[in-house]
Amino acid sequence: MSGSLFGDEDFAPAEKPAGEDVPLAERLRPAKLEEVVGLEELLGEKRFLRNAIESDRIPSMIFWGPPGSGKTTLARIIARTTRARFVTFSATSSSIKDIKAIMEEARRARQTRGSKTIVFIDEIHRFNKAQQDAFLPYVEAGDIVLIGATTENPSFEVNSALLSRSKVVVIPALEREQVLTILKRALSHPTVAKYGIDIEEGALDFIAATSAGDARQSLTSLQLVVETASAEDSPIGVEKVKEILQRRSLMYDKSGEEHYNIISALHKSLRNGDADAAVYWLVRMLEGGEDPMYIARRLVRAASEDIGNADPQALVFAIAVQQTVHFLGMPEAGVALAQLVTYLSASPKSNAAYIGYGEAVREVRQGDNPGVPHHIRNAPTKLMKDLGYGRGYQYAHDFEDQTAAMECLPDALAGRRFYEPKDAGFEREMKERLERMRKARSGRG
Repeated sequence: MSGSLFGDEDFAPAEKPAGEDVPLAERLRPAKLEEVVGLEELLGEKRFLRNAIESDRIPSMIFWGPPGSGKTTLARIIARTTRARFVTFSATSSSIKDIKAIMEEARRARQTRGSKTIVFIDEIHRFNKAQQDAFLPYVEAGDIVLIGATTENPSFEVNSALLSRSKVVVIPALEREQVLTILKRALSHPTVAKYGIDIEEGALDFIAATSAGDARQSLTSLQLVVETASAEDSPIGVEKVKEILQRRSLMYDKSGEEHYNIISALHKSLRNGDADAAVYWLVRMLEGGEDPMYIARRLVRAASEDIGNADPQALVFAIAVQQTVHFLGMPEAGVALAQLVTYLSASPKSNAAYIGYGEAVREVRQGDNPGVPHHIRNAPTKLMKDLGYGRGYQYAHDFEDQTAAMECLPDALAGRRFYEPKDAGFEREMKERLERMRKARSGRG
């Protein structure tokens, strides 16, 4: 699903903010549904959200989408079109006492006048559990309609009771072409046109491409360019835009969902043997400001979990790179991390040790955990020897295959296999060796 904030007509916000200090993105914010296109799944004819807004029958909703995708815009359009009282809350300045006072007022308005109150909470993920709980009884009773906006996954950031009483509306990031369209139209807006700065198509495309689907960010960048450039620089090319903007901004929240999405993409790319994708996701994390030691730790895990004994040197190499990151720091350590992710991507893969460990953990946690067989117990004292500790033990080095016909698991687990090597890399040789020893222990060698 793709999304765009502005339609084919020129901008005509219903309420133009006054003052030169108002950001361009705010001045060009759509004010009515006719100015919002690209969200066909939500706002097309006979679609759920359009019908809800036009009929003024708004349910409780959570708008979930990336920055600059139109969450607040939709809320403001609802505020302009609804006959209900519209109240906004801020997570940073709203106490539970404030919330309850306004909620009680909403309840009285409904009971005495039959009027409805819509409550909008921007960045609802910043409200703590107690603040969110304060709204719950009023949502349940129908005293208020709650609209929350968040960039974070509501499954993790909105309490389950509130979430179950709301419809989650997923709002996608804008596509590059749609951001480019917004920028082209913005050039003709009086706020921009008064500077007399021409910007080349390639430079606009660069701004669009580096906005990460964020309309607000792209317009902020455009505003900075036209306000900073001089008439002598016109027309503005890509290099001049880069010089003004200094560094592109990447959509990467080190503590939010995108953090987990991208580390997952990195891990799964190298597991799948895709070195190109692995390097790309690595750089996305590093350029977004991720701690390189966190990445190194995850790569050490991948070396053990996904490469395992198919290439035991992968874990040694991963630890070496972890030490390199610690010793060099960034940006020099970035090359070592790239070297490691490409090595891990190309390595033969085996998760046999990972699976074997998991099977053993389940057995220990759920099983009876019988005692250690007497013949492989240590017997440092005479009493322990008299009790049979160590009796019948056979020294593996005394046998040709370096294994004795002796069971090392408890009787209840005799013959149980936790580790099943694969035919990959060095593990193929391990598999053959372990099978020879198993046959020797059973007398079939």
